[in-house]
Amino acid sequence: MTESNRVDGRNVNRMLYPFLYPPNDAHGALDNALAEARSSTLQKCGDTTALRRQLVAEYAEQMVDAAIAMADAFRAGGTLFAFGNGGSATDAQDAAVDCMVAPVESWRALPAVALCNDIGVVTGVANDVGFDSVFSRQIIALGRAGDIALGITTSGSSRNVLAGLVEARKRGMLTVALVGYDGGAVASDHLADYCFIARLEYVPRIQEGHATVWHTLLELVHACLDERSADGVP
Repeated sequence: MTESNRVDGRNVNRMLYPFLYPPNDAHGALDNALAEARSSTLQKCGDTTALRRQLVAEYAEQMVDAAIAMADAFRAGGTLFAFGNGGSATDAQDAAVDCMVAPVESWRALPAVALCNDIGVVTGVANDVGFDSVFSRQIIALGRAGDIALGITTSGSSRNVLAGLVEARKRGMLTVALVGYDGGAVASDHLADYCFIARLEYVPRIQEGHATVWHTLLELVHACLDERSADGVP
């Protein structure tokens, strides 16, 4: 093999496997990567901040009203049932854990269940009845008047979340929804007592908006509970 062929071979390898070769200008490449990461981070922070401002501007009073209603439900012995799919399922799990294992030392533990947690129930209902019923069937079994249903769906139209909210309404439960886009069927069909819409079409930002609303609600709920306790109400 000639020297020129070996050089050509190295050039081909560099094209196919660039990660195996150090850049010609290592410092310049690092600076560029850091600049891109900084720009991307600032853009994401800006988007999230703008969304939070929109949510506060649109829903500040409604969040207070929802928190008061939720606090009253918890005080009367109600349980929160949270549910969603995919990333919204993990948000539902987070909501349940935040209630049961309070992240602030002075907060009390609150009863909560994430309906996506029991894989036996979820797969059993999905297999025997249908995936659209995985949350509503659990609410039929566990929910009662005075409990809280927290439905989370970025599209606002996930059929199993819609069914869960409908069933919760039938049972006299307080219904709270976190949705995205234009609110989907949850908003248009008025399926929740309190519906908070993160008005974006980019799912990661929508979910950050949902996290903001949930943690604001939770803080307000505990403020309501603490205020009533100070007044001598259990």
